[in-house]
Amino acid sequence: MGAHPNITSPIKAAFFDIDGTLTSFNTHTVPASTITALQDLTARGVKIFICTGRAPSQLHAAQRMIPVEFDGYITLNGQYCYDGEGFVNELALDQEDIALFIDYLRNHPTLVSSFAEVDYTYFNQDNKTLRDAWSVLGKSAPDVQVDDVERALQHPTYQMSPFIHIEQEQEIVSKLPHTTGVRWHRAFTDLIPAQGGKARGIRCFIEHLGLESKETIAFGDGGNDADMLAFAGIGVAMGGATPNAKASADYITSDVDDDGILNALRHFRVL
Repeated sequence: MGAHPNITSPIKAAFFDIDGTLTSFNTHTVPASTITALQDLTARGVKIFICTGRAPSQLHAAQRMIPVEFDGYITLNGQYCYDGEGFVNELALDQEDIALFIDYLRNHPTLVSSFAEVDYTYFNQDNKTLRDAWSVLGKSAPDVQVDDVERALQHPTYQMSPFIHIEQEQEIVSKLPHTTGVRWHRAFTDLIPAQGGKARGIRCFIEHLGLESKETIAFGDGGNDADMLAFAGIGVAMGGATPNAKASADYITSDVDDDGILNALRHFRVL
């Protein structure tokens, strides 16, 4: 478990993963208790933020289920952060690494991968592997677009997500010197800048707002949430979280379907 001895400071900002944290993998909806908790946080003056691996262009399907106004968005696993007032902080993938990955795809013609820009996310192909994984997301699944991967060499690209097992992920990352992999789904990994991650996104916002990490709480369930759970003043892993997310957290709450977010906020007397 992460060690954060000073957890008595008032919480001023809360950060939430989407899939498996705000939304349920079972019902594909956001529990009523979670929506109430978000509304109560806002009413108490606590700023609330999305912190997701999704690109901005992929948020709509999830946002329509959450009738709450967020104060900012950490997207693409921390590589593109923004709010409604003009603040933007971004970190794109290295172009040489993108070229190396495209070569890898050419040599593995059955491999499917997405490429994420800020306003456009596309796949190199559409196949059963992709559709099977997308079905897990239900109503919150983004639309699937197919395009020429050469586009990634002309447009800032922040994340590439190949559908591969862990051993193949290690092989690919070993070939990309400026890139690392973070995984929240067993079917695919998110390739992001080596110095990136959700903790980077939280750091961008607290520096922008003049806050300290001890004044934050973060909720997540996947391997790509581990760094932010360790970084936040209070890191909360959902009941169904992956082992590395739980190991990085200060507290393991109940599952998303069992009012996990609300229970944790009450446990720490944030609400």
